[in-house]
Amino acid sequence: MKPVSFEYNRPQHFDEALQILAAHGDEARLLAGGQSLIPMLNMRLARPSVLVDVGGLPDHGFIQQKNGMVCVGCCVTQRDLDDWAGLEVALPLVKKAIPLVGHFQTRNRGTITGSIAHADPSAEFPLCMAILRGQAVLASVRGERVLGAAELQTGVLETACRPDEIIREVRFPEATPGVKVSFVEEAPRHGDFAIVSVAAVADSSSVRIAFGGVSDRPIVHEWPVLGGSEIRAALFDFVADIEPYNDDHASADYRRHLMCSLGQQAILEVC
Repeated sequence: MKPVSFEYNRPQHFDEALQILAAHGDEARLLAGGQSLIPMLNMRLARPSVLVDVGGLPDHGFIQQKNGMVCVGCCVTQRDLDDWAGLEVALPLVKKAIPLVGHFQTRNRGTITGSIAHADPSAEFPLCMAILRGQAVLASVRGERVLGAAELQTGVLETACRPDEIIREVRFPEATPGVKVSFVEEAPRHGDFAIVSVAAVADSSSVRIAFGGVSDRPIVHEWPVLGGSEIRAALFDFVADIEPYNDDHASADYRRHLMCSLGQQAILEVC
């Protein structure tokens, strides 16, 4: 299939992109790396009348450390972030997650903010945002607002981003000294979307765990520091109260099994 006809715009400045979105509202869609949008256009699951290509906006390919946060601009690709020299120290969880995101060809094009804006429940970057309690800076002609990860993703492929807003940057809190992280997932093949993905972060005061692929958005839970047997028992009790997806990819029982087995693996790596 081919996309329906649309008007293509490639603004030269960020403010120009905001003006186009303000003029067209729901009829416009943003294009950055295109790794999610292009297939949806070809299958006609998305039918915008206006396409706004923000992939080449100047001054938005930045990765900066400010006030204890790593700020990632809307034009930064997944490859750009993976190649950033400070990633392993500042964001060790993201460093572990990136090799699991698609394939190197898609990581060369796909953007960090694009993946987060797409809000696929099985995607790795929304899961990192959720467990790290990241933030998104949303810009429009009206100004900017900042949303936390828990506020941003509202459902399957849905966010709190308004039709005339662009995620200008996302912010991840820098890792504290001594923090331990884990990111594991089960997928049909390497590069496929995960059936279940699990991220874990532990420091001297708590253990956080997050699950992707089991609900319409990442599920995050936190416990105080517990012993090995105690934390496993707490994990099983928590998982028992969750009703995972039951679909063509995996049954709810299999997803619950993966939550327990991958959850144990992640916890053992950080505790």
